[in-house]
Amino acid sequence: MALRTIREIGDEVLTKKAKEVAAMTPRTEKLIADMLETMYEAEGVGLAAPQVGILKRIVVIDVGEGPVVLVNPVILSTNGEQTGPEGCLSVPGKQGIVTRPIEVTVRAMDEHMEERTITGTELFARAICHECDHLDGKLYVDLVEGELEDVTNEE
Repeated sequence: MALRTIREIGDEVLTKKAKEVAAMTPRTEKLIADMLETMYEAEGVGLAAPQVGILKRIVVIDVGEGPVVLVNPVILSTNGEQTGPEGCLSVPGKQGIVTRPIEVTVRAMDEHMEERTITGTELFARAICHECDHLDGKLYVDLVEGELEDVTNEE
């Protein structure tokens, strides 16, 4: 495994639509492992392949319940709404208020290319929507209600 460079806002790759993954290859398996390592190192809860410069429809998420890998995710349904702060590893030092569904059901392949349907709520639902947006070249900053705020990690 290796850390990958997280692309930041202004990088053209973050505005492009990612391509579907046709098959799990050793190279794709390494990408997934690298994405997880990169996400944990950056203390994020999610990371999409375009954020590390790879235009493939792959996201990894861990909201504290263990890693979830979604390959070719498709949001099937959403329910309710939640409004709260959101940040992004590709927009460091900033956060903004965003309204997202409180519940999301997504169909995707896992890292073994086995189809699964997952329903997430609250932070997990927010992360699914946020990361799936990355696959379509969208950033959360376009959904922010009001202004982006500066945030710093004060230790």
